[in-house]
Amino acid sequence: MRGKFDSLINDSRPVIVDFHAIWCSPCKMQSPILKDVAAELGERVRIIKVDVDNNNEIASRYKVQSVPTIIVFKNGKQVWRESGVVGKTQLKNVLMQNI
Repeated sequence: MRGKFDSLINDSRPVIVDFHAIWCSPCKMQSPILKDVAAELGERVRIIKVDVDNNNEIASRYKVQSVPTIIVFKNGKQVWRESGVVGKTQLKNVLMQNI
């Protein structure tokens, strides 16, 4: 996924990367929030889910030590990052600053 990941985050629109794990309870709480944000912002944003257990090289590259960790990229550069469950309002505010 490495080469594909690099091309996915190199987008002119904000790209939300949700570093998660299947076994993670807070990650399960984050998922519907991301779906709501995607439904409201549509094509203005992109959301990518990265399972840290299956993609540990990417998680290591971005020093993800806890899940969920949300990183927002724009044009391939990290513009925002937060660990733990991120609320819809906070996430939308970050995205609107980068659209």
